[in-house]
Amino acid sequence: MIAFHRGAEYLHGIELFNQEQFFECHEVLEEVWRPARGPERLFLQALIHFAVGFYHHQRANRLGTLLQLTKALRKLAGYLPEFGGMDTWKLYHDGLQALDQVRAGQALTPFPKVY
Repeated sequence: MIAFHRGAEYLHGIELFNQEQFFECHEVLEEVWRPARGPERLFLQALIHFAVGFYHHQRANRLGTLLQLTKALRKLAGYLPEFGGMDTWKLYHDGLQALDQVRAGQALTPFPKVY
């Protein structure tokens, strides 16, 4: 089991993600990501890609959404079914569904949440 530091900034970023404040989430999680090393760093990148992808979707940038969600899913795949207390399998599954919806030209409502 890999230890994962769940500091206040990280938890704030997750809260912003679940409130669908994806731009702000990206900003906060990027601050956590910068000093991170090892598996924690790639995991945070996956979360940031999800946030950026959903932000692109909010801004009607379909291509940006598709690219970011694809990156997020590829990186998150190595952290299934759980990492750092997070149900990564649920996020991965919901992310796949979101990607399919975007490919089909559908709106994402609600956005996936992090648990």
